[in-house]
Amino acid sequence: MESSPTLARLAALTQDSSNRLKAVLPLVPPMLRASLQAGPIDEDGWCLIVKNTAAAAKVRQLLPAMAAHLRTKGWSVTSIRIKVQA
Repeated sequence: MESSPTLARLAALTQDSSNRLKAVLPLVPPMLRASLQAGPIDEDGWCLIVKNTAAAAKVRQLLPAMAAHLRTKGWSVTSIRIKVQA
């Protein structure tokens, strides 16, 4: 991956997304944690992938706390989006 800047950047973004998910998991009720996956990071923000609409509704309520928590940990968070897995 070191020989390809594109792959290195993709690997870094994937690791960053996983680290963000690990940071916010303590804010998520234990029953919902298995429903979340780290999604892509792009210029619009970070995406959380959720397994179903019921979990998405609950996680949506937690987004302000998640964003604030990530900012306290040093991440520059502009937005967190939720995508329901098809």
